[in-house]
Amino acid sequence: MMTVQVKNWIVMSSLALVSFAGMSSCDKDNDDDNRNYTLSGNANGSQMVPAVTGTGSGTMTGSYNPNNRTMTYTSTWAGLSGAPTSAAFYTGGSGVGGTQAGTAWTLPAGMTGTGTYSGTMVLTPEQATQLTSGNYYYSYGTANNSNGEVRGQMNASR
Repeated sequence: MMTVQVKNWIVMSSLALVSFAGMSSCDKDNDDDNRNYTLSGNANGSQMVPAVTGTGSGTMTGSYNPNNRTMTYTSTWAGLSGAPTSAAFYTGGSGVGGTQAGTAWTLPAGMTGTGTYSGTMVLTPEQATQLTSGNYYYSYGTANNSNGEVRGQMNASR
């Protein structure tokens, strides 16, 4: 026959074991840190620094994979004063002129004031931080506005 002390020890040991197992299974991993970001951004001339007057607009959609730091994107534009002659991503907050991030996009011949462009870019760790902090934008330049006709601040959300 078991004594009360032995029974209490068995109960307490069992509770401790169950508690430990429960705590270790609740260990939060970093799966949330590995989820992709959804990218978006609307462009217009008023976001340029300095602002540009015109009817041009643009949109940006895409995703950013933090595991391999790859950004995949599609941008559309409409109402530009002419075909885009340049386009690129830049680092910089809203209302601030920035620095080009990576290489300019290779735009095909025959584009017009309305169109679509898609691409992929691998970001540096610093660029990834800027993107996910809201300090990333894209811009299209034209013959009439070589420094940029429309700009769109990008949003990265989960």
